[in-house]
Amino acid sequence: MKKKDVFLTLIAIAALFGVACFVQTEMDSYIRRIVNLCLVYAIIGLSMNLTNGFVGQFSLGQAGFMAIGAYVVGIFTVPVELRPNVFYAAPMNPLIADIQMPLWLALIAGGLLAALVAFLIGTPVLRLRGDYLAVATLGFSEIIRIWITNAQSITNGALGIKDIPPLNDVRYIFLATAVTFIFIALLINSSYGRAFKAIREDEIAAEAMGVSLFWHKNLAFMISAFFAGVGGGLYGALLGTVDPKNFLFTLTYNFLLIIVLGGMGSITGSMLGAVIVTAGLEFLRVFDEPLMLFGMDIPLFRPGFRMVIFSALLMACVLFWRHGIMGTSELTWKNIRAFCKNPFSFFGRKNDVLRLYHFRFVQLKQHNLLVIILDKVTTETVFQVLIPIHNVKQRFRQSTARLGQRTPPPFAQLSPVNCIWIVPITRSNSNTPVH
Repeated sequence: MKKKDVFLTLIAIAALFGVACFVQTEMDSYIRRIVNLCLVYAIIGLSMNLTNGFVGQFSLGQAGFMAIGAYVVGIFTVPVELRPNVFYAAPMNPLIADIQMPLWLALIAGGLLAALVAFLIGTPVLRLRGDYLAVATLGFSEIIRIWITNAQSITNGALGIKDIPPLNDVRYIFLATAVTFIFIALLINSSYGRAFKAIREDEIAAEAMGVSLFWHKNLAFMISAFFAGVGGGLYGALLGTVDPKNFLFTLTYNFLLIIVLGGMGSITGSMLGAVIVTAGLEFLRVFDEPLMLFGMDIPLFRPGFRMVIFSALLMACVLFWRHGIMGTSELTWKNIRAFCKNPFSFFGRKNDVLRLYHFRFVQLKQHNLLVIILDKVTTETVFQVLIPIHNVKQRFRQSTARLGQRTPPPFAQLSPVNCIWIVPITRSNSNTPVH
């Protein structure tokens, strides 16, 4: 990222923090609650998008990791003098009865515990793929919830934990959300992020290029669980109470809806989807109330009608944006400047226009082939990768691939290893070059 863009990003974060301060001081509790839910759901949605969107692993275990983070916050932030009133059915375990933490430390502890559980789960489970992985992670999520329900002396069982110090500060949750988004953005733009995307596109090709599937899948799964635990802790602090029924497996579907609507593999899409789903459902409550026109009751407006309207809007979004509103693209300063200069041509660039790419050999060091893919029109770097190949020639022919081509480019003629190829990110799914 250029220094100018970094400076603009810092200014934007400061401006948004100012908006958070305004909401905290000038808005009523209802608006603050909606904004807080949007921010918390954005954290959890982005954590799920890391595994499902960027790595391409269909995981449905977010509710279980949320429960771990929420209960860690609930157990260790309730004042010690109030715990006998909470654990009245069975005394609290003496090993943790006198331990009290501030909220920020409990959030980190909840995230680390969720990451540890994710490592224990992911070691056997991430060998699965597709629907099998989804069913396995969903099952482990339910196992976590059932264990919480039966661990009476630690989690208070089915009674839940109340008297959690309430968190209604928009600024606090905004800072947690900003840290989460900055960390994930830096991760995705690093070598680890490129490895995640390579696994998403083709696991066989990624492994042939030297990417460790087990290590990178587990890493993404643990980071996703960590931020899901942090989001769950913020969710529990926002509610002021936690209960096993708050973390049913159906909760995961809300976050799946967020990332599918915003865009699988888009950081800004996760925030956009969280705002649309959370705030949209609240603002559509007007359709659940009876409507009087000219002294007559309109029978169409009744409790539950907002869900019908919301479902229709979702179907319309899926029809017009099959890959989500953002797809795999991001809201960058380059796109903003392009939109300000010429809005009409900006929207025209999102179509599947055929564009040629150069697959160019750059240099050979220690039997490693460094390949850079250049956009033939703008000469920008779209993708670069280091491929370990033995006994390769030092000169290769340039190869082109048309945008949207489903078959791999003719990379076999460049290397004796036929299973290696690079698939460039399409312009319809991404407007930002990957460096």
